[in-house]
Amino acid sequence: MLKIRLQGTTNDIKWFRKILERNNKIKLLHFSEPFANKGTKKYFRVYVEVEKNRE
Repeated sequence: MLKIRLQGTTNDIKWFRKILERNNKIKLLHFSEPFANKGTKKYFRVYVEVEKNRE
């Protein structure tokens, strides 16, 4: 399993989430809610857990 921190605008995060969901080589285990980064209202971070798809 990998734990990944993504950081960017909410639109960038949504875009990348769709890429992860469509990839049949990985299984998306968890995708956190966005957290605001300190000092900015433009950038957010999310935490993602993925693993190899064994199917």
